[in-house]
Amino acid sequence: MAPRSPHRPGLSRRQLVAGGTSLLVAGGCHTTRTGPPVQPVPGPPLDPTEVLTRIAFGSCLDQERPQPIWSAVEAYQPQLLLLLGDNVYANAEDEATLREAYAALGRSEGFRRIRATTPVLATWDDHDYGRDDAGREYPLRDVSQRIMLDFFDEPADSPRRQRPGVYRADTFGPAGQRVQVLLLDTRYFRSELPHAAVRGRYQRSEDPGDTILGDAQWAWLEQQLREPADLRVLISSVQLVADGHDFERWGVFPHERQRLLSTIAAAEARGVIVLSGDRHHAELSVLDDGPVGYPLHDLTSSSLNRPSAHPHEVNEHRRGSMVAQANFGTIDIDWEAGMLVLGIRDEQGVVRLDQRIRLASLSPAPAPG
Repeated sequence: MAPRSPHRPGLSRRQLVAGGTSLLVAGGCHTTRTGPPVQPVPGPPLDPTEVLTRIAFGSCLDQERPQPIWSAVEAYQPQLLLLLGDNVYANAEDEATLREAYAALGRSEGFRRIRATTPVLATWDDHDYGRDDAGREYPLRDVSQRIMLDFFDEPADSPRRQRPGVYRADTFGPAGQRVQVLLLDTRYFRSELPHAAVRGRYQRSEDPGDTILGDAQWAWLEQQLREPADLRVLISSVQLVADGHDFERWGVFPHERQRLLSTIAAAEARGVIVLSGDRHHAELSVLDDGPVGYPLHDLTSSSLNRPSAHPHEVNEHRRGSMVAQANFGTIDIDWEAGMLVLGIRDEQGVVRLDQRIRLASLSPAPAPG
């Protein structure tokens, strides 16, 4: 699928594909398709008027492994499915490998079933972006963006078809029941990770020139956080609150982590919760005393089908236990009662972790006096 061409106005996405044209505007450059389009898996469109009460999410899906968890996700009957990254494992140095990774996911019966009934929103992490732990140095990032958007059937007029990066904002429901979904892109613009002495681990960067989101995405996020919403679901492929390990996380760039917390506070954005993936286990982390002005919950769900336990990993912000089984996350919203329940479920749909939150508690306390 392709964006609308400025030289061929009025053509539909399908007409452009049939004509063999595909251009992605990225940093002022046009990337031309070098192979057949990735076949999308059809799904229902997003309905911005829908009152959301059941949201499912997950990350880290190996397209070459069995995927029994989709049956449990189906049984949960979500109104919206959020994919947080590593939606395939491509690890690619060429376009054909990227394309085949998504084609393999498209052949998954379980994924096709859930996609047929449930609207999907997705961002990426490193392995579907194309290279382990990669950022802006990855040479195929524009190609990878096009292939991802093709697979998830991104509309031709989507901003993600016209600009670098896959960040996106969507709002659902009326005032009083309004859910804002903010998908961050923690890959396209991110500075290279500073390596520590241990292979595969990273030290903190104190360089103020390093970035995770990049200037354009930061400006976009600052604006979005000022839009009206009763609940804001902020999606980051890597953990924001947990900061005790030395793998990828926002804390590798502490000035960027602080900037995100301060940006939420400056916008006086109420109702923010964070969803993250990447770690191949699930856990809930809560930052009680940060600048946001209320407890910031970061629910990590990983992995959909390739978990690995980290039983001794330090996380001073963890609430409850770490979940080492394959898992997906859930958000249940009771608008009448003003309650939110964050959950983690296993392959059988059994709840392994849950946290009840009063929506009213996700708001800065009024200033004294």
